[in-house]
Amino acid sequence: MLRFEVSVEDLLRSRFALSPALDLCLLLRSLAGQGRLLPRAWATRLAPAFERLRRETELDAVLALQTPQRGPNFVAPPPRGLTQTWADDLAVIRATPLEAARHEIAATGPSARDPRVRAVLDSTDAVSRIAEAMDEAWQELLAMDWPQLRAVCERDVVHRVGVIGQHGWATTIESLHPGIAWRDGGIELASFRGGTVRLAGDGLLLIPSVFVGHIATHLEDPWPKTLVYRARGTAALWGEQATVPQPDALTALVGRARARLLLALDAPASTSHLARSLAMAPGAVGDHLAILRGAGLLVRARSGRSVLYRRTPLGEALVAGSG
Repeated sequence: MLRFEVSVEDLLRSRFALSPALDLCLLLRSLAGQGRLLPRAWATRLAPAFERLRRETELDAVLALQTPQRGPNFVAPPPRGLTQTWADDLAVIRATPLEAARHEIAATGPSARDPRVRAVLDSTDAVSRIAEAMDEAWQELLAMDWPQLRAVCERDVVHRVGVIGQHGWATTIESLHPGIAWRDGGIELASFRGGTVRLAGDGLLLIPSVFVGHIATHLEDPWPKTLVYRARGTAALWGEQATVPQPDALTALVGRARARLLLALDAPASTSHLARSLAMAPGAVGDHLAILRGAGLLVRARSGRSVLYRRTPLGEALVAGSG
């Protein structure tokens, strides 16, 4: 069992972040058959570009550094917060000192029998070549979908913050995954090994992801102690229809687009979040939200720079009756 000892100071310093680089690494592992299986439609769509990148770029050198459980830290630097971009991560990767990268490569222990891969990892410009291969993989495999994936993760964070405000940290942590429990002032993960880890006042970093299987941890410097968990909304994103409410009756009543919006608002969201996650035009989303709000099915409230919409009790009853 792995247990995080959590103090009051740790709770004050715990925070959420997004990690484009980590998600890219998780996606690459999945495409290489080392990680969580992707939905068939996604795997079929991405496989040709993935195989072409392996032939035409030095992506195999990046893959050689990945195992089903981990990869070197320099290819997935710790994120600073929720505004993290791929450009931010790429700049940090490119700035990695060669000796630091070589130390991590050696510690990872890649079994690179391919002479071409070995030549990349042993070269004096290994960092820039790995960074370039990762950037090409990002542009080809993830950039087009990232706004939608990011919206799913951002909405997850909005939901978790609401749970913290209403029920506290213990309920929030336990809601991340059934295998996580809050006991006696600590977070316990029954399926992990590692003994007791003290956060020492630095708090816990929480990262939602659509590519992680269930839950993952990061315990090594320079990362803070981290939990990576599956974002809410991933099942709907992947088209796992068994977990998605069927909106037939609701569609007949309010129309398909407005039914999709009502169903998507199981957690508060902004117009831009909804547009990205549902692949709809922001203007159309705004028009539909105004109509739903006028009908008493939604309310809105400002949160920082965003205006978040949520279902009213009438909207909740309408959705519940459509399942």
